[in-house]
Amino acid sequence: MRRKHTTPVREPSVAQPAEPLAPATAPPADLEREVREPSVGQPAEPLAPVSTPPADLDREAGLARLFELHYSSMLRLAHLLGADDPEDVVAEAYYQIYRRWRRLRDVEAAEAYLRSTVCNLARMRIRHLQVARKHVETPPDETVASAESTALLREDQRVLINALQQLPPRQREALVLRFWLGLKESEIAAAMGISCGSVKTHTSRGTTALTQAMEARR
Repeated sequence: MRRKHTTPVREPSVAQPAEPLAPATAPPADLEREVREPSVGQPAEPLAPVSTPPADLDREAGLARLFELHYSSMLRLAHLLGADDPEDVVAEAYYQIYRRWRRLRDVEAAEAYLRSTVCNLARMRIRHLQVARKHVETPPDETVASAESTALLREDQRVLINALQQLPPRQREALVLRFWLGLKESEIAAAMGISCGSVKTHTSRGTTALTQAMEARR
């Protein structure tokens, strides 16, 4: 009798335990802060207010006061000195004093500096126009004064202003500063950058020339 061949049944192998995983490296603190979602409902931290230095506040207040008190008189000064663009001259003067405000001692010094700057800028503007006109073949059109400048002058002053514009620049400056602004000789000398003796000379010569021009127009 033949023996049956039986296949031996293998015992199921017991699964070997897996090797423990190495712990993940913790992310850097900066990266963790970037990834972390902001919590809902928490208000953002208020921004710190930007503080303006006291020196800048003083400059702004001083310039505002200077503009309020002297803009009209500086505009009239630039116009009487013969500048064809008095508004631009005065604006440039205020800009220059804004840049140099910290070098000035007080408000009175700022006013004197502003007046001197207007005189210098008007003088430079007149020289520029004179040079430009020499290189122009045809005479330029008559300059039309702005409405703001025209409003500063009364009708009975126009003949006098026209005669004043014909004077040499230094004589015109001396007369305008003396009789229109009522400055003292020392103040005129500071504004024009000349001596008090030169102020007397320009004032005397300008008065004589203006008187003769006015009599010739009658």
